[in-house]
Amino acid sequence: MKRKIGFRMILLGSAVLLSFIFLLPSLPVGQKIPPGIQKYLPGGKISMGLDLKGGMSVTLEVERDKAVSGTLDEVASALKSPKVTPLVRGNDLVLSVSQGPERAQLEKRVLRHYPFLNKGAETSEGVTYTLLPREVKRIRDHSMTQAMEVIRNRIDQFGVAEPLVERQGKDRILVELPGINDPERAMSLIGRTARLEFLLVDDRRPDADQILANKVPLPKEDIILFSHRTAKNGQRIEFPYILKMGVLMSGEVISDARVAFGQFNEPYVSLVFNSSGAKLFDRITKEHVKERLAIVLDNVVYSAPVIQEEISGGQAQITGSFTLREAKDLSIVLRSGALPAPVRILTNVTVGPSLGKDSIRAGIHATLLAGGLVLLFMAVYYSLSGIIADFALMLNLILLVGAMSALHATLTLPGIAGIILTIGMGVDSNVLIFERIREELRSGKPVRSAIDAGYDKAFLTIVDSHVTTLITALILFIFGTGPIKGFAVTLSVGIGINLFTALVGTRVVFDAMTSRKKLEKLLI
Repeated sequence: MKRKIGFRMILLGSAVLLSFIFLLPSLPVGQKIPPGIQKYLPGGKISMGLDLKGGMSVTLEVERDKAVSGTLDEVASALKSPKVTPLVRGNDLVLSVSQGPERAQLEKRVLRHYPFLNKGAETSEGVTYTLLPREVKRIRDHSMTQAMEVIRNRIDQFGVAEPLVERQGKDRILVELPGINDPERAMSLIGRTARLEFLLVDDRRPDADQILANKVPLPKEDIILFSHRTAKNGQRIEFPYILKMGVLMSGEVISDARVAFGQFNEPYVSLVFNSSGAKLFDRITKEHVKERLAIVLDNVVYSAPVIQEEISGGQAQITGSFTLREAKDLSIVLRSGALPAPVRILTNVTVGPSLGKDSIRAGIHATLLAGGLVLLFMAVYYSLSGIIADFALMLNLILLVGAMSALHATLTLPGIAGIILTIGMGVDSNVLIFERIREELRSGKPVRSAIDAGYDKAFLTIVDSHVTTLITALILFIFGTGPIKGFAVTLSVGIGINLFTALVGTRVVFDAMTSRKKLEKLLI
């Protein structure tokens, strides 16, 4: 008996100690602990949800089909040559090439480098290749995973504490930004595609204004893009550039992007390429000396400097009429990577912080009131045993908030409701045990035997009710959305802790009372 009591006390004490350790970072006193000790403490803490702290809630839709067409565009760009003219149509890639050795050589190249393309119809003008269904599915799924990762990286660098980025359905992403104070800037960072490309300016062509006025046709191998400039009077002016269609280099080779300052203290973005990007940029600048290289981001020309000489070292600059904040935001999106497909904003809701303060105050009052009434009822109705149950209830709350800190949980209004429900379930378990003990005492059993029988007979009933509730909580978590999931998580953790405190917490106290001396009467 003493061994069992000692083991249970060690188990209970260890659980409480761990809960306090995990809870410390979430408490004000945790911020006063010396840094030398803080580094040994857990880093996670309970964060406030959007409904408590205020901020932004954005639902985005990832246009996954454009990620598929983007893959085909990259293949088309790689296969394009004077003898091969590619054309993308949905999930099909049509390669116009004359019959003969050129077509046979092209087929071998496609088979070797692009096994995910399935050869289709073949005519005298060219061959049609179709993306395999499994490749289409892979690209769509990867575009969602990559989009979430890119958005999360951008938000982290933007400096939002405890953001929520989670997938909803096949093509939607929920983004919650608690405490955000600049929603417009946050939206521009989240939704920006950030597709960086380097293209050559076609200076041999006629003036772009003549092409725009339909006086001169635009050559098939060229495109027209615009740069946005701000005049002295503050008016925004668009300036056209005629660019060669072939993308010489993309932003995928960027390893870092930082804000730097020029000779006249004007901000610009300094790019650092990875090893393959440095070699590629070295070759591009070597082959196109005295030509203009346009730096294009999301189909907007930021600068088009003349390549004076070969540029080695793997670095480049994006200059323009930047403000410091614009340069910082541009460096963030380039550093975190480009979105694999455009995203469309479906909903954008801003929640004021005043709602959070009212909700926190109301939630605290409700929890204290519910807890106080329950504690008072148990102490009055069950006397000394009720006080023991109150002790277990306090342990329950300590272990619950400690577990939430360990899980880095986000506290929301539904989460507070889950805590209150957990209090009720904790009391319910003790009521079942105490009523069983009363029955055993009425039948004339000694106190020690009545306690053992009460716990044994109530065990299956308590486990059954908790497992049933746990199944419901799991269903809510699987099929529910954000607030419902928060409630389900709190409830699930609370159920497990309830079982522990009801069957171990109070049992330890009763065992300690009966092990020292033989009790003739139990106040219950």
